[in-house]
Amino acid sequence: MKVASIQNLCAFLLLLVWSLTSAQSSLSRISVSGNDFVTKDGKTIIFRGLNTSDPDKLEDEGHWDKSYFEEMKKWGANLVRFPVHPRAWNKRGKKEYLDLLDKGITWATQLGLYVVIDWHSIGNLRTEMYQSDGYDTTQKQTFDFWRTIAEKYGENTTVAFYELYNEPTTIHNKLGTLTWADWKAMNEEMITIIRANGGQGIPLVAGFNWAYDLTPVKDNPIDAKGIAYVSHPYPQKRAKPWEEKWTNDWGFVKEKYPLILTEIGFSGADDPGAHIPVISDESYGDAITGYCDEKEISYVVWVFDNRWAPRLYTDWNYTPSRQGRYFKEKLQGYQVDTRFPNNDQ
Repeated sequence: MKVASIQNLCAFLLLLVWSLTSAQSSLSRISVSGNDFVTKDGKTIIFRGLNTSDPDKLEDEGHWDKSYFEEMKKWGANLVRFPVHPRAWNKRGKKEYLDLLDKGITWATQLGLYVVIDWHSIGNLRTEMYQSDGYDTTQKQTFDFWRTIAEKYGENTTVAFYELYNEPTTIHNKLGTLTWADWKAMNEEMITIIRANGGQGIPLVAGFNWAYDLTPVKDNPIDAKGIAYVSHPYPQKRAKPWEEKWTNDWGFVKEKYPLILTEIGFSGADDPGAHIPVISDESYGDAITGYCDEKEISYVVWVFDNRWAPRLYTDWNYTPSRQGRYFKEKLQGYQVDTRFPNNDQ
């Protein structure tokens, strides 16, 4: 055999070994069983994750890359949430934005991280009035977004969740009215579209009051199987003590259905970007993580960025912020906590 042929063969074998050892080709499909998320073999999995900032923002800044995902993995995440803002979706256009999602999903798969795709609008989807211009969308665009995602990623097992709408709110009727019956019907419509277009992931339905209040679910749950519910229980949503109020407002849902808190977090009053409802301290961190651990509720911390608030790090060396220090230690702790044996799924 010629030397060149031997060299080519060795190079091929090295590439093959690298590909087999450095990347996972797929993750187990996550589905709903009772009030739990389970893997394909029926094993319960509890998610402890991190929110990215908008992939469009990170790409513009030169940080939508594998090293960003590797850092989230180092912090202890087993799930990452991609907030897709309508303004960014419109700016890039469907094809270019999907290219960003393709890259992120590939890196997540290689690192064993599941993905939530989140349509990140805030406001009243019925009246099509929103908290600010960056969230401006329409029912047609929202429905089409989920048709697109279902067609593109419906069989992709890394994309475990479709968060249908980030934070529904009327801002005390300043954006018009929205009843639970209205909201229920729109979510059921989106779920129908997703399923009809091949989406096999789990639709996530948010409550009212900026995705905090799930009390209508008690008497009138979403009429669809294989879904889960969402709350964003930031510290100033209720006064201390929190736990009983959390149970009454959203925690009761876990008795019957899967529940995931796709945004939690806190910042000190003097921290950059501090604003209502996120201002608090480590006592909130202890309370919300303790509550979730006790009830086996999944959660995702907002936000893995150095500018958006409450930020988890202060610079691109990933130096943890105040809440970053807290949640980095907490997430890494699950990796050695025998109560959570599923974090390497």
